[in-house]
Amino acid sequence: MNPSPSITQTISTMFSQSLQVLTKPSAATFEQYEAKGTLREALIYVLLFAVIGALGSLGGGVTAFLNSIIATVAGFLVFVYLVHTIGKSQGGTGSLDHVAYTFALFWGPLSVLLGIATLILIITLIGILLLPLLFLAFLAVNIYFGYLAVQSSMNLTESGKIWITLIGAAAGSFLVSMVVGAILG
Repeated sequence: MNPSPSITQTISTMFSQSLQVLTKPSAATFEQYEAKGTLREALIYVLLFAVIGALGSLGGGVTAFLNSIIATVAGFLVFVYLVHTIGKSQGGTGSLDHVAYTFALFWGPLSVLLGIATLILIITLIGILLLPLLFLAFLAVNIYFGYLAVQSSMNLTESGKIWITLIGAAAGSFLVSMVVGAILG
């Protein structure tokens, strides 16, 4: 019986896999890693990046810090659950573990890179003007990796079904965040 890996081992392994996914983006690269972890490992990895990302909100106090972490992890869970559910309705055969693990490999590192780039641009006054371009570039990169992740983790080959899955999950996640935001005020 193999003992489960420590959190440090999990993060180290996933970071190495993230580097591969980010430097050699393709459905085949995602395929190499999608079955290497579970929802549990994906959540540990996302939580790590959520904490790093939330450090910028500490100026708003502990509540802002914790809310940022909770919103990030909850948003991730809603999104991957919707990708899995909508992907299944499109004929996909992947598991929730595969979807969560695949998305965690690029989502966490890219979100921290966005935070660092945003901070750098905010520090330079001229850089503030570039923030909209940064956000558009970040969105495009996330869509690209998301497309590959849906293709791989849900085993979908038809472009239309991949787009339906990705857009449906994004729209559903947006609606959930709006409802939660309205409730929490």
